[in-house]
Amino acid sequence: MDLATQPLSKRADAWLWRLFATGLCFALFGIGGLLLRVLVFPLLALLPGDALRRRTRARRTVSRLFWLFVQIMQRSGVLSFEIEGAGEVEGISRLGRPGQMVIANHPSLIDVVFLIGLIRDANCVVKQSLFANPFTRGPVTAAQYISNNGSMDMFDEAVDALQQGQTLIVFPEGTRTPPGAAPQFHRGAASIALRGASVITPVTITVTPTTLTKAEPWYSIPARRVHFRLRVGDDLDPQVFASQGPAPAASRRLNAFLHQHFIKELARDERSATGD
Repeated sequence: MDLATQPLSKRADAWLWRLFATGLCFALFGIGGLLLRVLVFPLLALLPGDALRRRTRARRTVSRLFWLFVQIMQRSGVLSFEIEGAGEVEGISRLGRPGQMVIANHPSLIDVVFLIGLIRDANCVVKQSLFANPFTRGPVTAAQYISNNGSMDMFDEAVDALQQGQTLIVFPEGTRTPPGAAPQFHRGAASIALRGASVITPVTITVTPTTLTKAEPWYSIPARRVHFRLRVGDDLDPQVFASQGPAPAASRRLNAFLHQHFIKELARDERSATGD
């Protein structure tokens, strides 16, 4: 699936309008999270089905609403986006396969919104603070996302999810990339992939100009409309790395390979943006 929004218009690029629309979108996201927690998920829990069915319903609900939120941001002029390489191969979608680990860099606050919106029944390793936030606690709890608390239980839970056939979204940086800096990957994601993933699929995310970076308030919007590009890369077989030696060395090699892959892809996007 290759998606792209329409070119910028004068109205869509108007700074005052985008500031208002950005604030409106943040308010909508917060109110939506509360409504999911106090109304939608309690009602979904009343529907027949076992724990697996309830989890699937919750994840699909979050995914559809996240994709709707992306559409609202696009239609209101807050951002534009394009998605490359997420289409089907031999009738199978490239994102959302059993045991697939989707690894992405993390330049912006809403990267996870895009990825969860694209993958209907995905698990995700998310910040521990989201489980205490009143606006996000409902969705992350009902969907049974994994808390990134750094414990061994978190690693085991992520490996178990992959071995059970779930799709798992992971940001190896653990936090948003500082503006102008290269991503720095922690080795934990590579260790999880080697222990549980059937396939690794990298997704490179670029945001031009940068926005919603770490410690940047929502109202600090750039002078022109933001453009998100998500490019789905070629699949990697974790067993190729696992067969090359002991687990610690294999995870180092995989982590280094992924890090270099993202560095090259981001450099490619930067050259494309500057016309070089």
